[in-house]
Formats: sequence, structure tokens, C-alpha cells
Amino acid sequence: MTLYQWFVFFLLIQIIHFLGTWKLYESAGRKRWQAAVPIYNAIVLMKIIGRPTWWTILLFIPIINLIMFPVIWVETLRSFGKRSTLDTVLGIVTCGLYIFYINYTQPLNYITDRSIHPENKAADTLSSLLFAVIVATLVHTYLVQPYTIPTSSLEKSLLIGDFLFVSKMNYGARVPMTTVALPMVHDSIPLTKSKSYLSWPELPYLRLPSFQKVAKNDIVVFNWPSDTVHYFFERKGTPGVIKPIDKKSNYVKRCQGTPGDLFAIKDGIVYINNKELVLPERAKPQYEHTVYAAKGVSNELLMATGSTEFSRTYIIKPSNEIQSEAIKPYVTAARENADHSYTIQTGFKGIPLSVIQSSGIYAQEQYEAQNNVNLTLKAAAVLRNNTSIDSVVRYIDKKPQGTDVFPHDGKWTIDNYGPMLIPEAGKTITLNKENLPLYKRIITTYENNTLEVNGDEIKINGQVTSTYTFKQNYYWMMGDNRHRSEDSRYWGFVPEDHIVGKPIFIWLSIDPNASGLEKIRWERLFTTVSGEGEPQSYFKIFLIGLVAFFVGEYFWKRRKEKKN
Repeated sequence: MTLYQWFVFFLLIQIIHFLGTWKLYESAGRKRWQAAVPIYNAIVLMKIIGRPTWWTILLFIPIINLIMFPVIWVETLRSFGKRSTLDTVLGIVTCGLYIFYINYTQPLNYITDRSIHPENKAADTLSSLLFAVIVATLVHTYLVQPYTIPTSSLEKSLLIGDFLFVSKMNYGARVPMTTVALPMVHDSIPLTKSKSYLSWPELPYLRLPSFQKVAKNDIVVFNWPSDTVHYFFERKGTPGVIKPIDKKSNYVKRCQGTPGDLFAIKDGIVYINNKELVLPERAKPQYEHTVYAAKGVSNELLMATGSTEFSRTYIIKPSNEIQSEAIKPYVTAARENADHSYTIQTGFKGIPLSVIQSSGIYAQEQYEAQNNVNLTLKAAAVLRNNTSIDSVVRYIDKKPQGTDVFPHDGKWTIDNYGPMLIPEAGKTITLNKENLPLYKRIITTYENNTLEVNGDEIKINGQVTSTYTFKQNYYWMMGDNRHRSEDSRYWGFVPEDHIVGKPIFIWLSIDPNASGLEKIRWERLFTTVSGEGEPQSYFKIFLIGLVAFFVGEYFWKRRKEKKN
């Protein structure tokens, strides 16, 4: 909806409110015109129902107002003696229109000294829950949102199983565009495949004031621009679901290009304005390498470099079903050999020795002469200096293959890309058939113009043109795991209105490849995402503060009891 449409919609709601409540206002000793004045009518209504004036603010905060409206309807009914369960149910299921019926057909008896305290324990519990949901929704929507790292695209900077707090305030909290949605869930209702929102009415893009701008090398959470999911709400094989911007899937990547930059990748290294982009110390980009060793590549040596993305190979000979089931959780691929043994592959940790010993299975690890491994440049240099390693060769994608890489014209590769200009709000570019594939989606999808191309002639909104002025800023997002990240190299620019927030804090980290207490990466608990030097855990300080709080509370209560 446009701002004009929202203005008309807002006026319509005010008219409905006036028609349905003016007699109630008069019965409460107010003037009927007070029910007609936008915003002021809500302030007066708060006084009528005996609630604080600041509740009016909550009525105009998207998502929060969906919780508040039913509360106001019920409170209004009770202020005029309609306290039965039926009255409450009718007030809610009719979306407040039951008040119309009361306004025109019932004798209005305003209760001036109505108690606003819960009448019983159940009502008190419900009131507390509503308050908790409102506070949690405010924090989740406008301040801080929890987020989990699901993939290895930012390995080694952020790991699979890291639980983050993402600040909405740093880049300015984005006001929800979907105004009718369940609080604190994303695009689907948990445990179901049902949408958690309605696509209409939809607010125009609006962002609150920010503390900072998105900068190069910032790790950023954003809505995936190309998200048209095929299987959340539809059966596979059906057309994708076109979602509102703020309900598209959340992605987290590192910003490698900002508005106005001339961006390029040469042999896997990012260049901005023809200069190599200097990464912060905590950024540890990884590249795919092939490690060669005539006597076999030592997996233990690979793990010593910090690599966690390579396969291990075993020859196994299970003699019963119990042995097969024991190693099954660790197997990623398997094939049967002529002698009825199996060649299997596992993750980088292999099959635990304890599992082999307890099950009694024959398992012989194979050290291959070459192994494809994800390594940082530093780790690759360490391996090259090891006498047991013959060579370490970094993979560089030089030959364009197919159209997977944006802008899908088969011109660039993920390691040799550009140069190209990253769009900046207000900046005008010369538009031609050569660069149109880069900016076509921006013109049509993100900035809502019509585009026609006839030979060398380009028409935007029906007008022949050779230039285009961008309406908003755009960013280029990439994973530190350069060869195992689906990022801007595959689907292009990230519009500013898709930016969600900035990860600031890791409060928990779970290792999916470990077990028991080892599953918790204790050294990553309560560490900051950004900053200089290696991350430092503040978990001990948190524990000390927590203990101090409970001890202090205990002695404070004891002291209070003695005084009484």
C-alpha cells in the first residue's frame, strides 16, 4: 500500500471508530466530537477505560497493535458493564464490531470506579502473559533478535551452531512491512507449514534512525532477495511463493561492497576501486585447496591447521547389523566392494575410536594421495612448509561454466568477477544492453518500474532512456567460506530495504559434530562478533555477575524480613 492508500485506510478506521463509539464517549461524560479526532480519540478512550495514556503509543506500533486492539475492545466493553464471557468472546471474534451493537442497542451504564485489577489468578496469569508477549515482541522487532547460524558460509568467523543476538538498532530498526502477522515468528507457524502473516495491508518501507551505516567487512543479517520458497506453503513442483520483503528468509554474510564501489574479484581476492580489500583480523576467508602427498595426506595434520571441511575414507567390514548401525551416524557416503567390504566417507572427525572398539567392527582408515580441503591462506602456507606434504594448490574458478553466476550471462566466475558498479541512491548511470543484465532486477523488482527492451532501445515506464537513477542503496554480500557460500555472486545485489541488523554477540555455541559436554564450545560463549584481536569470552564475568546478583538478592530479602 502507498502512503496515500494508508492515509485513506487510516481515515476509514477513524470513521468506523466514531460511528461505533460516540454514544459511549457521551455516556462516559465526554463530548461526541472527541470520538472523531484521530489519536486524541485514543487518548480520551484510555482515560475512559482507566488505562495509562502511553498505551496510545502501542496502538500505532505494527504487530504490537494486533495484541493491543483485542485488549482495548474487551476493556471498553467492561467499562460499560459487559463483563460476561460471551461479551468478551463477541468483542474479540467480531474484531470490535460488537461494540457497534452495544453503542446503538443497549442502555449504556458507564462504570466510573471500575477496578482494573485481575479478578482471579487465571486473569492475572493471562494479563502477565500478554504483558510479557508485548515486551518480548517490542524487543524482538525493534531492538535485538536471536539468530542461529545454520550453514558454514561464514566459517571460520561464525560457526554452524553459533547462537547470536542481532542488533536492529545499529542500522536502524526496520518498521515491519507486514502489519498482520504472529509476533516473534518469521514466515511460517512453528510445527506447521502455514503462513504466519497476511500479505495485506502492507506498510511502505520505513527505517528508524541508525547508529551507523553498513560498512565494508561488517557481518550483516538481511532478507534473502531471491527467496521464492517452493516448499514452505506449497507442494514441491508448484510456483514459488512471493513473500513480503520482511518475511523472506534471513541470511547472514559479510558486506564486501557498499554503494558507489567499483567491485571486482580477481583469482578469488576482492578488489574495491582497483585496490585489494583489507579484511579485519577476525575474518578468516577459506578457499578450496587440493593437498597432495605421495605417502597419503594426514587427516590429523589437516585438523591441526584448523580445517573442518574435508572427508575421511575408511574400509569397513561389518559382520552384523549392530555394527552397521553403530557407525551409521558418521557415514556421509558408501559403496560396496567386490570382497563385500565397504568404502565409506565420513566428516572431518571420522569414526570415533570408542565406537570402533565398543562395536568390534573392522575399520581401516585410508590416507589418500590427495584430498580436497577448505583452508585459510595461512593454513595452506603452514601445510606447504610441512615435509610430508608435496604440494597445496588453491582452486581458482577461471573458466565460465553455465549461467549460475549473477547476472547469469555466462561471463564471469565466482573467483573472477566484474568489475561492476554497486548502485548508490541518487546516482545516475548510463544504461545499455551490456550492463542492463546487472541492473534489470533492480529496475523492475526492487524499484517497481516497467522495462521494455527492443533491439538497442530501452524503455522504462514507457519512456525511451539511456540512463537510470537509483532510488535506494545496494550492497554486495559474500561468505568467508568462498567456495561454499551461496551469496551475491549467485543472486546479485542486496537492497537497503532488505537489511535486518548486525550480529553483535554470541551467547551460545553448539558443535554439531561433538557429544556430551564437548558439544558446547565454551570458548565462544558470550563473545563479541566484531572487534580487534581474537574473540574473548565474557562467560566467567557473566557467571560471577549472576552469582553476585542472587547472593545480593538473598541477603536483601533476609534484611527486609528482619526489619519486618
